[in-house]
Order: sequence, then C-alpha cells, then structure tokens
Amino acid sequence: MSEVYEQLRQRLDDLGTGFPATQNGVEISILKQLFTEEDARMFLMLTPMLEDPQSVAKRLELPEDQTASHLEDMASRGLLFRQKKGKRVRYGAVPFVVGIYEFQLNRVDRKLAEELESYYQQALGKTFQQWSTPVMRTIPINREIVSEWPIAAYEDAMTIIDNQKTIAVAPCICRTSAAQIDQACDKPLETCFLFGSHAAYYVDNGMGRYIEKDEARQIIAKNDEAGLVMQPFNSQSVGGMCSCCGCCCGMLRSLKLQDSPAEAVKSNYFAEVDEEVCVGCETCVERCQMDAISVVDEKAHVVENRCIGCGLCVTTCPTDAMALKKKSEDNLYLPPESGMETYMRIAKERGKI
Repeated sequence: MSEVYEQLRQRLDDLGTGFPATQNGVEISILKQLFTEEDARMFLMLTPMLEDPQSVAKRLELPEDQTASHLEDMASRGLLFRQKKGKRVRYGAVPFVVGIYEFQLNRVDRKLAEELESYYQQALGKTFQQWSTPVMRTIPINREIVSEWPIAAYEDAMTIIDNQKTIAVAPCICRTSAAQIDQACDKPLETCFLFGSHAAYYVDNGMGRYIEKDEARQIIAKNDEAGLVMQPFNSQSVGGMCSCCGCCCGMLRSLKLQDSPAEAVKSNYFAEVDEEVCVGCETCVERCQMDAISVVDEKAHVVENRCIGCGLCVTTCPTDAMALKKKSEDNLYLPPESGMETYMRIAKERGKI
C-alpha cells in the first residue's frame, strides 16, 4: 500500500465527519479508484480555503500552467471543489461527505458502489450521527403543514427555494449508487438541489441542470408525494438540499439506527395525532422513514423521540389528523449560520481543532 494513500486517508479523516480506517482497508481501495498518487499529493497540499492556481503554484513552487491544469482536472473528477466568479477560478479541498462522495455522480460504477456500501457498513455510516452537530438536518416541506407560526426560513423547504438566485437539480447520488449494485428503490432520481456556486459546479461538471423556482417547487411537491425527506445542509445559509429515502440515503439509514433519531437530527418539530379524527388508515405508518408511527386500537401513535419532523405523515393524512408541532423553546435548535461554521463545530467536537 502506497504511503501517500494512507496520508490522504488521514487528511480526509480530519475533514467533515471523518474518513475512518477499517481492518480490511476498503477505504484505501476507494481512494485508489478515485485518486492517482499525483492527485493525492496535490490534495494533501490544499485546504478547504479556496485558492487560485497561481497562488497554489507559487506556494508549492510548481509550474503555473501545469498546476492550473491539474487542479481543473481534479475538480472535473469531483476531487476538489471549484468556484467561479467572473474570470476568477479558485479550488479547495472538500470532505469525503459532504463532498467527494456526492461529486462521483457520473463516475460511480459497480465496483466503486460495492466498496462504498461495504465501507458504509463497516465504518463510514457510523460517523454521520456520531457528533452533537449533524452535517444535515431534516425540515418540513413547507410552513403550511406546521400548526404554529412563525417558522424560520431555514426550516421551510419552499422558502429556501424562494431565497435562491441560482438553482440546479441533480440525480440523488445515493440512489444512483444503489442502482449500480441492484439495490435501487422506486423513488424519483432527479430530486436533489444545489444553490449558488454549488449549482454552477454541478452544471459545469455535467452532473445537474439549472432550473427556475417554479420547477423547483414542482419537484419538491413530487418529492413529498413520493415520500422523500427534505434534508438541507445543517446551516442557515445552505449550498444544497437533498431529497432522501430511508432505504438508500446514507444519512437517513444512519439516523434510523439511532435510539433517538429526533435528537440526532436536531429537528425542531414533531408529529402529533388528533385521535378524535384519526381513522387508523395506516397511510402515515407506510410513509414514515423512521418507524416512528404505529396504529394501536385503530389510532395512530407517534413515538416522539423517533419522529424527525419531516411532515410526510401530515401531507397525505386523509382526515387531517396529523400535524407538525414546534418543540418547546428550551428544546429548539439554532443551526450554524454558515457551512464553514458547521464544519468548524464538528471539527471541535471531534478534537481536530
């Protein structure tokens, strides 16, 4: 095993929720599929702080043209993030999740998908909900399904869309990867949203397409109909928002294994049943991704610490017996203002800073 790949693993383990080692080394095999040794050495020299090629070349004492070409090639393969502003192009290192994994949308094949699933089961999946600050949050589809207002803009999927200037939609990487190993579900594929420079990155790399707000709202409505959970990045200002199923999505699968998914996901809402109008039809049971609802004596019952406040049970209740309730003020969670703050909090909790 080349030493540079273990160094790369250790570097990735310092970023985001981590990239832990395993006994069989499947994570090194994944890195070798994605990175050449030259790629790995370049990644090790970068940080999440965006730099232009001239700055990188000067700092590393490398030819400018060669450095610019290598950085662009890595960004085009989803190994670095690229931001374009006018004629200025800058690059930065990204975590494995959220980052390199999601950026493999057009590159994931059966071998990579098999090793990613193996790694998820052995180690990676355990990192997602391990810390107090989650990397993703679950939010309601829109404010109309919440019984008590006001609802913060960052808690409302439709308002998040309304506040964006640039929107792209892309296929779900989790369901794309699952399809490679014959584990695909029947949920829609083109469901996940990117905003701002993240939208540009996806479109420039051929992973997504720009859409207008009206189409984005229509996609969210279809996501709700299909029983997908809206999960933006855990910050008040977000660069993307996923639409997740409980069978393929790494985040929801990890949440489902928790004793208290509601606490792990930092949800500010929970579903409540009006037993007087509940007819025990079990529609909510079928749609709940966390197994938080059961029917007892022909009435729905919600296990509050398993409810992640997504509202899927509310939007299709035929008798309007379900409603989302806001938690008490002392139990409300205020997300970090920015993605950088989210990662800084996670790094501090992990003892990385």
